[in-house]
Amino acid sequence: MTAKRSPKPTDWRRRFRDAKPAKRVVLDTDFAGIRAGTLLFVATPGLIANYVARIPAGEVREIRRLRNELARRNDAEATCPVTTAIYLRVVAEAAWDDLQDGVPIDRVVPFWRAIEPDSPIARKLRCGSDWIRTMRESEHAAGGD
Repeated sequence: MTAKRSPKPTDWRRRFRDAKPAKRVVLDTDFAGIRAGTLLFVATPGLIANYVARIPAGEVREIRRLRNELARRNDAEATCPVTTAIYLRVVAEAAWDDLQDGVPIDRVVPFWRAIEPDSPIARKLRCGSDWIRTMRESEHAAGGD
């Protein structure tokens, strides 16, 4: 009888680094609430990280706004909701790894500004929903930077 192996932990930094390039595609069929014929932008973790890094302290952005702004900036009608959620998690987990390695909080991507504490994404994160909620409250109380 062989012992069950634990799954290897995800290397979030590698997933960030090795993601496919951004692209625009015209949907052949309806997908994730987006109609066929729509010019869809598929972002990268880097593009999402750059967007999130520019959210001022004490402010938050809903993922819908993030997607709309990325689409507009990339001459598309919509941004893929599926890859955006996946890549936002990759950004958050890579930033969490940085924090765990001692990188100061003001030098990591402030993912808590783009992930709602009670969202499905937050519930999957290693930091947990309560940590995101605490970060948002502390930034709001401090009035930003």
